Amino acid sequence: MAPKDAARNKELERNTLRFLCSILIQPSTRWEIVRLLDSSQFSDMLYRVIFEEIRALGQVPSRTLRELLPGRVVNRGFADFDLKEFLGSSTASESQVEELYMSVLDMIEVRHRDDGPALQN
Repeated sequence: MAPKDAARNKELERNTLRFLCSILIQPSTRWEIVRLLDSSQFSDMLYRVIFEEIRALGQVPSRTLRELLPGRVVNRGFADFDLKEFLGSSTASESQVEELYMSVLDMIEVRHRDDGPALQN
């Protein structure tokens, strides 16, 4: 993979996780999105662990997710994990929200394109 592609994929993964951690979506919506993704899509080990912990928490309110996630990620071996730093600004413009959402859609599309007809069972 070219360095440019790797950087784009890492940004895509991070944006997807930022969206999943946001207060913008309902727990049931987050859960449906998580079910459409797979941890193997996250090439960065920290991002993979964050995704796995979001999935393990299930349909919890975003406030609960944000409270529990840092401790769970630290317990998985990432002692320096700071959720606030990871999420960035607490407010997002409409275009930033759209960018985060598009990242999620891109990752879902990649997974289902890679899985092919097997999903139609």
